[in-house]
Amino acid sequence: MPSKPVNVRVITMDAELEFSIQHTTTGKQLFDQVVKTIGLREIWYFGLQYKDTKGLLTWLKLNKKVLSQDIAKESPLQFKFRAKYFPEDVSEEIIQDITLRMFFLQVKDCILSEEIYCPPETCVLLASYATQAKYGDYNPDIHKKGFLANDKLLPKKVVEQYQYSEAEWHDRIVHWYQEHNGMLREEAMMEYLKIAQDLEMYGVNYFEIKNKKGTDLWLGVDALGLNIYEREDKMTPRIGFPWSEIRNISFNDKKFVIKPVDKKAPDFVFFASRLRINKRILALCMGNHELYMRRRKTDSIEVQQMKAQAKEEKLLKEKER
Repeated sequence: MPSKPVNVRVITMDAELEFSIQHTTTGKQLFDQVVKTIGLREIWYFGLQYKDTKGLLTWLKLNKKVLSQDIAKESPLQFKFRAKYFPEDVSEEIIQDITLRMFFLQVKDCILSEEIYCPPETCVLLASYATQAKYGDYNPDIHKKGFLANDKLLPKKVVEQYQYSEAEWHDRIVHWYQEHNGMLREEAMMEYLKIAQDLEMYGVNYFEIKNKKGTDLWLGVDALGLNIYEREDKMTPRIGFPWSEIRNISFNDKKFVIKPVDKKAPDFVFFASRLRINKRILALCMGNHELYMRRRKTDSIEVQQMKAQAKEEKLLKEKER
């Protein structure tokens, strides 16, 4: 008897999608269904995230069957569609509007939830771009006092840090929002990301590690390489290893070794609490490094076509304007 299909819920940044999969469905088949449904072609940045049976967030492996992976058993099975890798420069690399939107919503979410630290002044400026992206041009007849009352626009810590009333915060945001008149929604989202990508914690995946002496540290993996941070400071790396200066990375059980290109430089050794964490770190390093190398080569035919198509669409929009 064929086994019954399994229900899956995939939560993107702005929708919930329902699928049913077979026991033989691979991670790639499910991922392909998701990107096809939302019309996304820049698939190399994204992945499906889930909680494993230990409650840790991890990424679905595309080359294995969905149901053979260590997914917390619930009905339907829950996944989040999220950016796994980040561009080095959003304005140079993001081609499609849908990709731009996914990054914008995810980064905004990380800033508002304080996963990415953002200084108060910058938060207000970003909030004004988010307002432009949501409401279009400022119009005093429509956007009357208090129209932002139901929008979460600033991180809690920023609001608590100052003695401003909600109305005063909104006045500050609207002051900048008025400056963006004439800006398309996509342009506002792009401006938002261009500012956000300069924040120290943007696009970094952090892992708890220990060095040889047993000191607790953070390892940060991002588009440009690996960084080691003190446990109480995720913003200022103690040591950095750009991808171009790493010869090899490998692990054996909980021990992880970074070998620099400079053979005279010592290897950097650290330890993760579990073997499965080292596997995740290595997979993330490989994916980031692959994209790093790819950016330094000529675009593939597919990317060239996508860029040409995006350019045409942009020209059409300009004309309509």
